[in-house]
Amino acid sequence: MQIRMPDRWPDTPEEAIAVQDALRPLVDPTDRRPPRFGVVAGIDSAYDESGLVAAAAVALDARTLQTVASTVAHGRAEFPYVPGLLAFRELPTALAALADLDATPDLLICDGQGLAHPRRFGLACHLGVLAGIPTIGVAKNAWGDYDEPGPERGAAGDIRIDGEVVGRVLRTRTGVKPLFVSVGHLIDLDTACAQVLALAPHYRQPETTRQADQMCRRALREAVVRRDRALGTVAGG
Repeated sequence: MQIRMPDRWPDTPEEAIAVQDALRPLVDPTDRRPPRFGVVAGIDSAYDESGLVAAAAVALDARTLQTVASTVAHGRAEFPYVPGLLAFRELPTALAALADLDATPDLLICDGQGLAHPRRFGLACHLGVLAGIPTIGVAKNAWGDYDEPGPERGAAGDIRIDGEVVGRVLRTRTGVKPLFVSVGHLIDLDTACAQVLALAPHYRQPETTRQADQMCRRALREAVVRRDRALGTVAGG
């Protein structure tokens, strides 16, 4: 799939914030076409303490939730950990995985924030703008304030930052902790929440995220083993 790759990645938090500010006006929080999603994809990343990164992209048939395609990319987290700038640690490797995916998704689900972000430009917004496809942010925690939803599946409440509604806290399983859903790009909040519920028939997380999470963690473990064996060979020889 075609992805709008930047010429270079920022080196400092100040440069990263400037990128967010420049790209934020490109976010479109509306359904640009009837929301018919045939192929949906999830993307997630895992790290170790050295900065080794494994990113996985998994595409599913939206109706059956069967895997259509999947891929893994490896890299290093070069950007420092700064709250609100997580995208710059994950994006280079995540985009490499997405670019290699042997399917073009109609919808992308990210394990992170979209508009529910201090600068209204989280990971899901960034990925959506660069990939040019509808994107949703589904996070396990929230910035700002929110109304606790009822205990039943499908219950929801607003997420607010500085008094502005930026997302929705959504209960995907009765009696289980909710998720925090926000628009990334080319989708509205009602459609985003409906899709997250449809993709989470059995578990708290959408099936896209659940499979991508398992795949990137497994890939990271295997990469660490390969690295450690290589280092052991060098040290012993």
